[in-house]
Amino acid sequence: MRRFGLALILLASMCAMEATQAQQFSSVEERMSAADFKRAGLDKLSAEELAALNEWLQQDSTRRVAAVAAEDRRGMRAQAPSDERPVTSRLPGEFTGFSNGTVFRLENGQVWRSIDPEGTLEGVRLSNPSVTIKKGLFGIWRLYVEGYNTSAKVERVE
Repeated sequence: MRRFGLALILLASMCAMEATQAQQFSSVEERMSAADFKRAGLDKLSAEELAALNEWLQQDSTRRVAAVAAEDRRGMRAQAPSDERPVTSRLPGEFTGFSNGTVFRLENGQVWRSIDPEGTLEGVRLSNPSVTIKKGLFGIWRLYVEGYNTSAKVERVE
């Protein structure tokens, strides 16, 4: 039982480190080599126990990403004025461009919306593109999609 507890702590740590980078959940079996899986004693778990562990890790990962996003106030109206660091993340799934009113749900849990009536990006079809959101003149935040020379004026929603 003690070995299982140590393995669970190890797996939770791995999950926390990868949470902000993971676009989709990877099971314990996918994350560990067969030798590490056996060495941690996880091969002794039943299929139901392993499924329960993977479910817990997935839920914990989601909670951790949401907590990090909630702590990061960049772009929010009540943010600390000195926090002007760029936001770097990904747009999970298929991205087909933007226009005024487009909502961007970032992999890091933040939600931004285009408030730029003139800013558009059309004819694009990307999978999980990287984005950077930078604070510019007059406190305006702009979203840039990697590989494109256009941006959208955005405001943080969540």
